[in-house]
Amino acid sequence: MAKTGAEQAPAGATSTLANYINGRRTDGNAERFLEMRNPATNEVTGRVALSSAAQTAEAVAAAQAAFPSWSKTPPLTRARVMFRFKQLLEENYDRLAEVLVNEHGKVFSDAKGEITRGLEVVELACGIPHMLKGEHSLDVGGNIDSYSVKQALGVVAGITPFNFPAMVPMWMFPLAIACGNTFVLKPSEKDPGVPLILAELLSEAGLPDGVFNVVNGDKVSVDALLDDERVQAVSFVGSTPIAEYIYSRGCANGKRVQALAGAKNHMVIMPDADMDHAVRSLMGAAYGAAGERCMAISVAVPVGEETADRLIAALKPKVEELQIGFGMEQDPEPQMGPLITAEHLEKVRGYVDLGVSEGAELVVDGREKSVPGYENGNFMGGSLFDRVTPEMRIHQEEIFGPVLSVVRADSYEQAADIINDHEFGNGTAIFTRDGHTARRFAESIQVGMVGINVPIPVPVAYHSFGGWKRSRFGDLNAYGEEGVRFYTKVKTVTARWPETHIDENHFSMPTMK
Repeated sequence: MAKTGAEQAPAGATSTLANYINGRRTDGNAERFLEMRNPATNEVTGRVALSSAAQTAEAVAAAQAAFPSWSKTPPLTRARVMFRFKQLLEENYDRLAEVLVNEHGKVFSDAKGEITRGLEVVELACGIPHMLKGEHSLDVGGNIDSYSVKQALGVVAGITPFNFPAMVPMWMFPLAIACGNTFVLKPSEKDPGVPLILAELLSEAGLPDGVFNVVNGDKVSVDALLDDERVQAVSFVGSTPIAEYIYSRGCANGKRVQALAGAKNHMVIMPDADMDHAVRSLMGAAYGAAGERCMAISVAVPVGEETADRLIAALKPKVEELQIGFGMEQDPEPQMGPLITAEHLEKVRGYVDLGVSEGAELVVDGREKSVPGYENGNFMGGSLFDRVTPEMRIHQEEIFGPVLSVVRADSYEQAADIINDHEFGNGTAIFTRDGHTARRFAESIQVGMVGINVPIPVPVAYHSFGGWKRSRFGDLNAYGEEGVRFYTKVKTVTARWPETHIDENHFSMPTMK
């Protein structure tokens, strides 16, 4: 199997992707590069330039220079840029989705769905004049009024993962920009094409130069952003160890940080659940996008042995029959594409090996799946484990691949304990026909996002996304009202306009009279 990754430019590379700074693409003058490969074939398609700290600082400088003017731009004018950007996204759906398929590997319809979920946040940002309204109180004292305003922070940064190169950046920058901030995006170096196109579309929509910048790079660029005193806030989505690192280093440097982290999402299946509905939902939630989703269901928790036996009997043939292939193929479209890199494929296979060694029952083994015509691709079939116990590493750790573990529970209480005892608390779901059980689950489960007969409860744009426990570091969630709160600071003004001159002195604590 071919390997990805190189520090020098690959022979025969078709293109080099670098940065987008001050309204145009730049070559970056990089000294280090990383190979770009199509996950379905492992063929080299180009290279991405890895920026130095100095090159990252250029993007921050461009954003800093653009901030005074952009922050003074009326919110209605900023909203109109978002409206034009929304239209351009709709006009470029297929183009963006095709780039996404060829760089990431997910199937075409899933890529378009990702863009749609990002576009929903752009639509939210179109309403920014309303969301930036402050509060006003007349006569808090004699001839004294008090009001609050929301003001932009300055230069803010986003550090985003490979699994959603369109959606996750759009969780961040539309609201940040609409609030009056300027933005530096450091996307994943594994699939950088879509973020660069988004930058070009923003410029085409009328966004002034320097307001949105893209820096491709690795840890060097990340550390440069975390350490740059001009960067006021950092948003991150990725694994828990990196999230904790970014949160700690960013906060130590006086920045506002929201770091969304890893997950191990459980789905409880009660004995009264509609089993057909539960199985169909579970298949898409566990194996869609090859399991490379932070909201993927990776653990099913059937309550009762009979429920578990029925679940396994229904899942097994469907997992074995998963249609796997190159994401641009149609008639029919595959249900699942390849994993992002050969290294990640080997990591996920290693977790299947681990599960076998830990004593779990491997019901379906997808380790050696091969797709005709794409024998060198990073393909893997769906794997299904039964009789996994909470102590096993395949239950404790985030696998991030098409591997579903079934942990049997004797009762609802035991199922809830399995979830609540886990270190992650990103998303969860319960399938049941009983309203009392569903309400009890929603109220008491220690997880940030809960689905009731909904397998992947990703909130819509006007709510907010965020987990609990070690699935999030920081106090505020992404997008929605909390996103606006994260990207603004509140200023409260108390004003007096007396009718006559006041000549008395006040040395005591001021009170409103």
